[in-house]
Amino acid sequence: MTMIERHVLEQLASFDTALLANTIGYIDDTPAAELYVSAAIKCVTPSLPPSVGIAFTCELDSSTPGNVADVDRYWEQMEEMSKCSLPIVWVVKAVGSRPEHECVLGDGMAKTLHSVGCGALVSDGYVRDVQGLLQVPFAAYCRGRAIHHCALRFTAVNRPVEIGGLMIRPGDVIHANEEGVIRIPQSCLLSLNEGATRMRAFEQEAHRMLVRTDLSLSQKRDAVQDLIAEYGFADCVAGKTTRSNS
Repeated sequence: MTMIERHVLEQLASFDTALLANTIGYIDDTPAAELYVSAAIKCVTPSLPPSVGIAFTCELDSSTPGNVADVDRYWEQMEEMSKCSLPIVWVVKAVGSRPEHECVLGDGMAKTLHSVGCGALVSDGYVRDVQGLLQVPFAAYCRGRAIHHCALRFTAVNRPVEIGGLMIRPGDVIHANEEGVIRIPQSCLLSLNEGATRMRAFEQEAHRMLVRTDLSLSQKRDAVQDLIAEYGFADCVAGKTTRSNS
């Protein structure tokens, strides 16, 4: 975790999440299915800019009737976060007995998290106090809104959790915006900012060409291939094709 430099993550915040996902597809071997969470995980704070940070993970039961509250692990994790020099995304697996009643965060917890360098939540539970989250500001990517919760019982911290079909491990780099959540592979992290800059320029030029009505579909297809080569992605495409056929 300490090997990642803060400025690398801060630069990634200037890109939208879909663009980064596209770029990773060109420059990294990680299968696409291992990069993004399902559409069940939605952004409830879409007016906020993209979120990026290092994953701190936990498991939380906020829905089981008769729960005995246990928040010691929560405060211990907050202490760990306060010692981290990188931006943080809190990744919470909801493990209670009533999934539709899981409310894992409100604006009070968001303020505490924000104070120790965490700017976003990714969870398969729900949240409340969304207007309060916007005021912090604190971004939330989850299943939606819930009005209340049972006693909070933190059952585990700092171990892999599955959110929206994606396995997220402590220390993974998470990027998210109003369209969804991805995990950035460590293998392409240092080259991703430069690659995304090229990808953004490529997409802008390709889209200007694709909308034209004076070109045939075959001309557009050929033009896209030329642009892929011009922006330095042709070798990436060829390499993937070779590997997939081997």
